[in-house]
Amino acid sequence: MSKHTYAGKAAIVGIGATEFSKDSGRSELRLALEACAAACDDAGISPSQVDGLSTFTMETNPESEIMRGLGIDELTHFSRIHFGGGAPCATIQYAAMAVATGVSDYVIAYRAFNERSGRRFGAGVQDRPAGATAEEAQFAWTSPFGLLTPASWVAMFATRMMHEYGVTSRDFGAVAVADRRHAANNPAAHFYGQPITIDDHQNSRWIIEPLHLLDCCQETDGGQAILVTSVERARDLKQPAVIIEAAAQGMADDQQMMRSFFRDSLVGLPEMGTCARQIWETSGLGPDDVKTAVLYDHFTPFVLAQLEEFGFCGRGEAKDFMANGNIEIGGRLPVNTHGGQLGEAYLHGMNGVAEGVRQVRGTSVNQVERAEHVLVTGGTGVPTSAVMLGADR
Repeated sequence: MSKHTYAGKAAIVGIGATEFSKDSGRSELRLALEACAAACDDAGISPSQVDGLSTFTMETNPESEIMRGLGIDELTHFSRIHFGGGAPCATIQYAAMAVATGVSDYVIAYRAFNERSGRRFGAGVQDRPAGATAEEAQFAWTSPFGLLTPASWVAMFATRMMHEYGVTSRDFGAVAVADRRHAANNPAAHFYGQPITIDDHQNSRWIIEPLHLLDCCQETDGGQAILVTSVERARDLKQPAVIIEAAAQGMADDQQMMRSFFRDSLVGLPEMGTCARQIWETSGLGPDDVKTAVLYDHFTPFVLAQLEEFGFCGRGEAKDFMANGNIEIGGRLPVNTHGGQLGEAYLHGMNGVAEGVRQVRGTSVNQVERAEHVLVTGGTGVPTSAVMLGADR
């Protein structure tokens, strides 16, 4: 694979979000429009200047409604990415490709939902009607055996990780403790002012062994939007340009939706490994160049696997890499400095992209020194994506 030719030619210039809550009290469309308008305001442009939109196939807000609500006259690009939480960084990739190739001038990537007060993704698939589509039929391989919820699917991986690498529940807890410590300093976080200890993690109720309640992300109502344009336009706008140094999508052999149980090995995330290879090759960077990362944390065990896939440590070594606060502020690689989806909000990872932007800008509530390159990842256990954000030099 050669370096992606659009790399370094596009930049994030605006981020916008609603408040994160458990009951927004308004429609998902309004949440999306509020976030998109806020992203434009952050950049200092009129929403009418936007001519591209990028979002998730799971998004309920059609591009035509966003266009109408924002007062956009014409769209020259609109795209959607499948596989739920695997999509956030891919929406940024599509936006970057659109502006780098001249298809659009300004592209907003957005995601909004009432995931707590409305449909709750964590509730499982048991109420889905039997379907004749390939997407629905694949659940027949696992659902009859009681594997009905995302937590149950991840528990299979976590159990095997514990068996092969000697990982313990307390190692998973280190991720939750770090996230909640960072969220405690973040006024936008649902768990602002509420850090936890490892004992709190261990004493939280079981969801499905080996996952405790505090191993599982929260459910959130809210919206997040990211505005992308060319580097040249970015330099004339209100905020410092945050360069999209590399972006990637990844799907690996025998891929399933969080249930890739039929591979030769149950440990590891080869789809994220596919992203890692592209990120390093395209950016020309390596693990030592990254001072902080936003690693998708819908469940704590997959954070360990991502550290290994990106080469921050060797196979089976993540538990040791994280020891002694190394993924907290002041450690080797502070992770999820906004609090992550465990601590700030669950927005399918789009709020993680926003935190990556803040770190590069130098405006995070938990700012890491010399954060010139920030890695952000999409959902794990599914076909996924990643992006490397960097300072404009």
